Amino acid sequence: MHLTEDLAKHLRDVHFGGNWTTSNLKDNLKNVTWQQATTKFRSFNTIAALVFHINYYINAVQKVLAGEALQASDKYSFDVPPVNSEQDWNTLLEKTWADAENFALLIEKLPDSILSENFTAEKYGSYYRNIQGIIEHTHYHLGQIAILKQLL
Repeated sequence: MHLTEDLAKHLRDVHFGGNWTTSNLKDNLKNVTWQQATTKFRSFNTIAALVFHINYYINAVQKVLAGEALQASDKYSFDVPPVNSEQDWNTLLEKTWADAENFALLIEKLPDSILSENFTAEKYGSYYRNIQGIIEHTHYHLGQIAILKQLL
């Protein structure tokens, strides 16, 4: 197996299941209502904001892999669009699942040799750092979502 295929598998696993932690986004979000997803608990981010935040970076990096310029800013990464209904919540989730799968497909198409190259600019590090970082980032916020779900 090529490393890019392995990275794509890890990305899918944290989103859809099959990872060694046996915890993934889709299962953790399966029974979350839009009201729960938007409920603020103390000073923590909402579940909806965390889902948007995870996908914000996936969306930005997948666009680069598709040949577009990198256009992302941390200051916008929690700007979740309004979730005022089950339809809004489902739309956010469907976009998250579609973007994750599309990103995995793009990763699989990369040659392993690109992983050590700079990702758009030297300051961002390598392709590997960015792809693996997104997987780690997703696991990190998945833990927060799992805890918030229990607290709610």
